[in-house]
Amino acid sequence: MNKKEKKHEHPINNKYQEAFNSFLPAGTKASIERSVADIIEKEYDKAYTAATLRFLYSTIDLTTLSPKDNKTSIHNFVEAVNKKYESKENNLPSVAAICVYPAHIKQVKAELKDPSVRIASVSGGFPASQTLMETKLMETSFAVTDGANEIDIVLNIGEFLDEDWQNVDLEIRELKEHATHAKLKVIIESGLLEDPELIRRAAIMSIFSGADFVKTSTGKDCPGATLEAAYTIARVIKEYYDKFDVRCGIKVSGGIRTPQEAVKYYCIIKSVLGEEWLTNELFRIGASSLEGNLRKAISEMEG
Repeated sequence: MNKKEKKHEHPINNKYQEAFNSFLPAGTKASIERSVADIIEKEYDKAYTAATLRFLYSTIDLTTLSPKDNKTSIHNFVEAVNKKYESKENNLPSVAAICVYPAHIKQVKAELKDPSVRIASVSGGFPASQTLMETKLMETSFAVTDGANEIDIVLNIGEFLDEDWQNVDLEIRELKEHATHAKLKVIIESGLLEDPELIRRAAIMSIFSGADFVKTSTGKDCPGATLEAAYTIARVIKEYYDKFDVRCGIKVSGGIRTPQEAVKYYCIIKSVLGEEWLTNELFRIGASSLEGNLRKAISEMEG
């Protein structure tokens, strides 16, 4: 075999390569960093307002994905959301969703009082996606049956890196079908991919295969969201909208804890995607500690 040839070749359907080639290139890490820095310098100071923080609060997928999760901890987690809803604390908006493992969906559905808060569940062998396809499909079906109206799955990173585009595409499509009415968020694990070109391709693949949202990270074994990854994904989403008049959402997650960090992501989304994406139907932040930090910051700003 010629040294320039890949050791493992897969028959690649031309349509996948054509899809990748039909989008603008990602650019270099340096150029993306410059673009992100320019946006933050231009937009951050005027964006850091109580109104922005309130909006960001409404985008939170309040998440608990711990091996220690149990009936008591889930009850306390949901009850905290219920108390804010019932007390109308500072007239804060509701969080967008509560995100849990599939085993806890029924309990969340039974105990959640705020009808505007969605129930999200990770599925499909989260966080590694390294399990049997039949298991992924069954888990997703059970999650929706139990009450999840949003499903977060992980792109099959192994097959993606092996350039097995057809199987990556088929897996997302089948999971989308088993998610039925639920919104499907596809996690591309941008911190693992690192290369902007791989992040770009993963976002393109996810959207073409049926993702309702492209999500940066699991927040588990791999590095979490970065502004640069969010910028790259947002550019793909915007280009897809310009081509096909279809809006895909974006979710950033993994390590976003402070209001300052959240506002920087707000600036990226607003600058790249525009005002139309400033709704929790199209922009989410997966977080846990961010919720309390935003409440504190809003209270301090509003006196």
